[in-house]
Formats: sequence, structure tokens, C-alpha cells
Amino acid sequence: MLREILASHDGVVRTRTLLENGVSKHRVARAVSDGKLVRIRKGWVALPQADSALVFAAGAGLMLSCLTQARRLGIWVREADPRHFAVPRPGAEVRPDGARLHYGKPLIPRERFALVDSVENVLGLIAHCQPFEDAVAAWDSALNRKLIDRSVLERLPLDGTARAVLAQTTPFADSGLETYVRLRLRRFGVRIMWQSWLYGHHVDFLIGERLVLQIDGAHHTGRQRTSDIAHDALLRLRGFTVLRVSYEQVMFRWPEVQALVMDAVAQGLHLA
Repeated sequence: MLREILASHDGVVRTRTLLENGVSKHRVARAVSDGKLVRIRKGWVALPQADSALVFAAGAGLMLSCLTQARRLGIWVREADPRHFAVPRPGAEVRPDGARLHYGKPLIPRERFALVDSVENVLGLIAHCQPFEDAVAAWDSALNRKLIDRSVLERLPLDGTARAVLAQTTPFADSGLETYVRLRLRRFGVRIMWQSWLYGHHVDFLIGERLVLQIDGAHHTGRQRTSDIAHDALLRLRGFTVLRVSYEQVMFRWPEVQALVMDAVAQGLHLA
């Protein structure tokens, strides 16, 4: 019984939950004494091998949310090691150094004493916590990974800030890089399509009728790189101009990318 309860709570559980499910105080104390359980704080125990993030949240009276939980879910996040937490019970929390705590009302009610937030609440916090482009990138990523459906988001009680983020989202962005580029190219006044299918492969962006913009992320190596080079050659032979830019250029040297695209458009390379 003890092992099953712990497994259903990812190895971190309130002592009261164990007692309510028929595990005696003596058995809990014995498990702690034998090293089979670790007492995190009063009222909380965990398996020694339990997820350290969950153990930390339980010990600090916090909930994994915003960028921290987004990264755990595989959602695009720019920060390498975010420390963002929701405070489900204000007054009972410990404020960790360098962490950002969120006290706002959640979009949907949280389960009492839960250690991880729902994806709806995670995205709601990101909409207000992060710059607009970063927020749209995270929402795009959640939709692309099918962690939530757009129709669900539309029915939530979103405020104006979150609605503005939702209005710019798409489930077809394969990476955050594509989101940033899509948002930044809107102002050019040229028809732009993303994830277009050309001669057997998707291209990141088709600008006008003949200008292709490809974004190289970390996965563009080995066989992927070889395939990309071959497809670039095929497109050129069929009258397309192909521009390739890197993660560093998009995220840290955007003016270079913008100038490159604008020069190509000015030369009519986007026209048939």
C-alpha cells in the first residue's frame, strides 16, 4: 500500500495522505528510520530517489509553475534554468534566493497541496511574466506538443494580456525560433507562409513566392544537415532563393537577419 501511494504521487506525499489511506504513523516512522523515506518537513515525506524539484517545492511550500513547470513539460523556454513558482498558500511559503514567486489568482482552481501547476495556469502566468515574444513562443510550443487545445484556451477567463498572446499563437510552430521570426516578419507587408511544403520537404518560411528562409537550430547536424543541403540545392535549381540563419542570429543578432531579408525582398527575390 505504501509503495503504491508514493508511486501515485511521484514519490512525494503528505503524511496525512498516507494516514488517510490506512498507513499507520508507526509504519511511516519506521520507513523514515530505515531510510526508505525522507522527511522533507513537517507533514511531508518522500522517497530518497524522488524528483528533487518536487522535494524542493514540498519543502518550501511552493508549486512548480510558470517557466519552471513549462520546461519540465517540454515547452519552449528561453531561460536555461528558470526558478519560477506559484504560491498556493500565501504565508506558508519559503522564498528561495533568486526565485520568482507568483501570487496571482490561477485561471483554474488548483488542487490543494498539489506540487505542480496545470498547463492552463502555467501558460496564464507566462503571459504576464515574460516578454510578449517569449510568451507567444511558449504558448505555440504547448499547442504544437498537444499539451492543450486552442479551443480550451479560448474558453478560459483570460484577461487582455493573455488574449493578445493567444491571438498570435499557432499550433504549427516547430520551435520557438520560428515563433520569433514569424512575429518579427509580420511588419514587412509581404505574404509570408510558414511550414510550407516544397518538393518533398517542409520549409520554415516562404516569403512571397520564391524566397525561402530556413532557421537552423541545434538539430541541424549530421544527416539532417546533409538532407537540408540537398533540399537547398533542389530549391535553387527550381528558381528559389534560400537564406539560412542560425539560432544565434535570430536571438542575439536579429538586425542582421532583418537586413538580409529586406535586401532580398528589395531585389525582388521573393517574386516569381
